[in-house]
Amino acid sequence: MTSTPPPTALDPEIAARLKRSADGLVPAIAQQYDTGEVLMLGWMDDEALHRTLTTGRCTYWSRSRQEYWVKGDTSGHFQWVKSVALDCDADTVLVKVDQVGAACHTGARTCFDADVLLKDGAGSGVPAADQ
Repeated sequence: MTSTPPPTALDPEIAARLKRSADGLVPAIAQQYDTGEVLMLGWMDDEALHRTLTTGRCTYWSRSRQEYWVKGDTSGHFQWVKSVALDCDADTVLVKVDQVGAACHTGARTCFDADVLLKDGAGSGVPAADQ
């Protein structure tokens, strides 16, 4: 069963700028605020973004469960919001957070360390000696 998200209180100026996918979502990248480490990617609709901006905790929309989830409510691995920015096209949100514990549902610190496809500039076209 698909639930319909409630009306949102997201600032209308922000809402007007967002470029959403066909299902009304924008990707949200979570990044550790002090190290720059990319932690995870989640999805937000207007209400999830509003909650993130107003509560200081990251709220995402679960595409599989069709419900909101606040990072840390189940796992205890909280994301405390430090800043939120839109990219230049307003189709991606960058949330800089203070991550407490693992960001990945697998228990890893980041979702981007288990399957590295290219490492340390290999294949960049620059000879290794010049990197």
